Amino acid sequence: MDSVGAPARPTIVISGSLAYDHIMTYPGSFQDHIIPGKVRVLSVSFLFDSFKKYRGGVAGNIAYNFALLGERPALVGAGGSDFGDYRAACDRLGIDTSHVVDVPSEMTGSAFMTADLAGNQIAGFYPGASAIAEQLSVSDLGRDAVFGIVGPTTLEAMRRHAREFADAGCRLVYDASQQVVSLSEEALREGIDRAWAVIGSDYEMAVIGKRTGISVEDLVARVPFVGVTLGSQGSELYCGGRQVVIPAAPADPTCEPTGSGDAYRAGVFKGLILGQPLEVAGRMGSLAATYVIEQHGTQEHAFTPEAFVARFDRVFPDYAGAVDAESLKTPVAREVANARLEQAAKGA
Repeated sequence: MDSVGAPARPTIVISGSLAYDHIMTYPGSFQDHIIPGKVRVLSVSFLFDSFKKYRGGVAGNIAYNFALLGERPALVGAGGSDFGDYRAACDRLGIDTSHVVDVPSEMTGSAFMTADLAGNQIAGFYPGASAIAEQLSVSDLGRDAVFGIVGPTTLEAMRRHAREFADAGCRLVYDASQQVVSLSEEALREGIDRAWAVIGSDYEMAVIGKRTGISVEDLVARVPFVGVTLGSQGSELYCGGRQVVIPAAPADPTCEPTGSGDAYRAGVFKGLILGQPLEVAGRMGSLAATYVIEQHGTQEHAFTPEAFVARFDRVFPDYAGAVDAESLKTPVAREVANARLEQAAKGA
């Protein structure tokens, strides 16, 4: 509690998409039903042999993984008339959903993904209630936050929340992600210029470079923290004048990579506020991502602090003992986190 009778102010605030993922699988190949030369009048129907509905959305995924790692982040966004179950699941994990507004006239944002056995995918996204997010202010939350994370949602919400987090004085983590191709050059430059951290895949970094002329090397020169994910090749982290290469943690089995990048972000930033060096924080992110890859659905995995640490020690024996389970059970105090991040930015 920050004061008598008042709830604790969140140290991690996340703005981004909240959605349900609807995943359908076709037991064949889409190509077998598409006739070349007739696509101008395409009309096909597929009988799916599986259908799953999962909680998803970048903001929700990041918050879920932070909660597994002991943090109590706050979400900013909008849910529709069907958001009740999602909110209840967050509440059980200690995720603050008091800043997620209800839009009873709309459905929660929804992603629809259909895949065949040949690896082809047809996807669509309905933003639904997400459009309301741009009307929400994060200025008050940002004044007390250690991190203000802006992930993909509506373009105007991303722009507003990036400005407000930065102006409020917290560390803006700018994560354009899937929206990198839709954001204007001006919006990308503004987000980067205000950011404490910029993180994205190597593809997303290449798009930023093409759209703005700002290369990864340029980012490293102007932003305190830069993270570049490389899929199965691991990741690269830059902070405090240092560059480290992080290997991917092996997955068993490998099911579906969607959402693994969101878990990676939670693991890395949890490591940083624990005062871990880049080598350890990056490996924490790598392992968190692997838990996602081993399941269908972006929030279907789970682990205890003890299980996470035991697996970390097994997968990364050179760093065994670097992470302890107790540190993953409770949020890091604001003042402690701030001091550790200041040291990290200096390369200490």
